[in-house]
Amino acid sequence: MSVAVGSLADVTPTGTGKAESKAARPAESRLGLVRRARRINRELALTYPDARAELDFTTPLELLVATVLSAQTTDVRVNATTPELFARYPDAAAYAAANPEELEEILRPLGFYRAKSKAVIGLGRALVDRFGGEVPPKLADLVTLPGVGRKTANVVLGNAFGIPGITVDTHFGRLARRFGWTTSEDPVKVEQEVGELVEKREWTMLSHRLIWHGRRVCFARRPACGACSVAQWCPAYGIGETDPERALAMVRSNPVRPA
Repeated sequence: MSVAVGSLADVTPTGTGKAESKAARPAESRLGLVRRARRINRELALTYPDARAELDFTTPLELLVATVLSAQTTDVRVNATTPELFARYPDAAAYAAANPEELEEILRPLGFYRAKSKAVIGLGRALVDRFGGEVPPKLADLVTLPGVGRKTANVVLGNAFGIPGITVDTHFGRLARRFGWTTSEDPVKVEQEVGELVEKREWTMLSHRLIWHGRRVCFARRPACGACSVAQWCPAYGIGETDPERALAMVRSNPVRPA
């Protein structure tokens, strides 16, 4: 992975190291907003060419279960737990018939293991009873399953079925607001408003790119603005560390590409 800092002079023409005030910036047209959103997406594609779902899976069912289990824990911890889980329960019928105590023991490292065990068993039963044991490739069907909302459904559709979907997690929502693509805190409205800016074919990969960027650079409390590949197109530039060297030291997981 690589990150381009870009020309910070284009972002902070006053040389103060802080973003311009809203009053100092001219109003952005709708066309300008669309162009800027697509430019950010293209640059993030260069920054994160390997962006993908960070949950390990080989089938739609495995991704669905892993995504449900990922609530209130890390993908790393889920990935450490699912090999045993997937080997023990290879299909929806196996989850539906699972012994709760045995399943809880496997899921114990994830926290909230009793609730998660109940959710996975309920999910298996619903798939068996209503969808012949198969994960349905439709949003309207997926969101009827226990523990499955639009975010989980879009993860499964985009990554297991190749059907474009926008996954609005905390990282995606935060970055979409910082980029000025939306002002909403409502995930459904964020999904709708961002979807109107970026080509539908890009929705799934855009989700991965924003999530990766949010985890590695654009942190919630103090983003590494000086090491951000899309700094020159971001109206929130300057809310975090702008010094390139100090910002670079903050970046997690991957090296950065010089300007």
